Amino acid sequence: MQDRTDSGINYYLQWHDSIKSIPREHWYPLTQNLDNPFLEWEWLYLLERSGSVSPASGWQPCHLGLYNSSRLIAAAPLYIKHHSQGEFVFDQQLARLADRLNIPYYPKLVGMSPFTPLKAYRFLVHPQHDQAYLVPLMQQEIENFCRRHNLSGVHYHFVEQPWMKLLNAKSFASWLHPGFVWENHGYLDFDAFLAGFKSSRRKNIKKERGKLAAQGIKIQALTGDDIQPEHLQSMYSFYLHTNQKYFPWSCKFLTREFFLGLTRKLKKQVLLLAAFGPGHKEPMGMSMLLFRKDRLFGRYWGGMDNLPFLHFSLCYYEPINWAIQQGIQTFDPGMGGEHKLSRGFRLLPNYSLHRIFDPQLQYILTSCLQESNMHLQQNMDELNRTLN
Repeated sequence: MQDRTDSGINYYLQWHDSIKSIPREHWYPLTQNLDNPFLEWEWLYLLERSGSVSPASGWQPCHLGLYNSSRLIAAAPLYIKHHSQGEFVFDQQLARLADRLNIPYYPKLVGMSPFTPLKAYRFLVHPQHDQAYLVPLMQQEIENFCRRHNLSGVHYHFVEQPWMKLLNAKSFASWLHPGFVWENHGYLDFDAFLAGFKSSRRKNIKKERGKLAAQGIKIQALTGDDIQPEHLQSMYSFYLHTNQKYFPWSCKFLTREFFLGLTRKLKKQVLLLAAFGPGHKEPMGMSMLLFRKDRLFGRYWGGMDNLPFLHFSLCYYEPINWAIQQGIQTFDPGMGGEHKLSRGFRLLPNYSLHRIFDPQLQYILTSCLQESNMHLQQNMDELNRTLN
């Protein structure tokens, strides 16, 4: 605990080794203006309670709270990491370089919503308080904490870009990560969305959707109380199947208890898309997405391997169709390949920020990223131009 008095206001900073040590009702005012669910108390608590996030899995919760008297006015979800798995910021090569230079790289401190490569991270500040003042105050305590506990540095992954400006950018290396987004331009239905495509691409999407329809496969959208425990169990099974399929590039951290724990408030923000074939009571494939306000986020999927185009339908076409019906304005499908570009998405930059306390390693990282970011941005711009 650390006290600080500024302008007649008494602040104190406190570290928490679990989100449950911060009352839900104290956290809620900090997230009421968020347009994503990934920093909500319920989401972070479920990750910890289910065992998906724990010291045993390499994600040791270490959350910072900033208080005015006994009132929580700002917080930073943070994790001590002894590896880089599940972050989707692939810094393992940097860790190997540090090892060759005899510079400790682990443990490190990471700020992100675990396993969530979506632009969502920021410090949470009560709307009645000054972010521009409190964010640097918290950052200074975070750096002091890292030095006190021999952590090599602090890393913020998939950050909200306006929030980046509140940090001292000169002390961080900025790393660009290509992302994707679909935007709703006032489409009345899916056909109106397709009307904006070149003829060849429009025909290809119709063909891909038609292949499933010709087999009698129908996709059902489930939200809220329509989602039953058996649906969540099926989603967990598909999640396991997908991770087994893509091993060793998988990200298998979520437990069965996590999926079955998607109840009450969280279930109201979950969209399950389930594909059913003729005579099949069990789904042949599923995707899980989350939504808040006018944004939709793709998260997990799985399906039978012998069904061509099932992935495109469950992860792209049907979410877009649902988004149009619900008035959703943007849909982030998650990380993936450039095949998204021909299916209605465009590239956009995501960023991670890195502050390594060893000056040699920080210099190497900053120097490499400057050139890498420039080439990545040029490539993204060129690929986006091919959509016009």
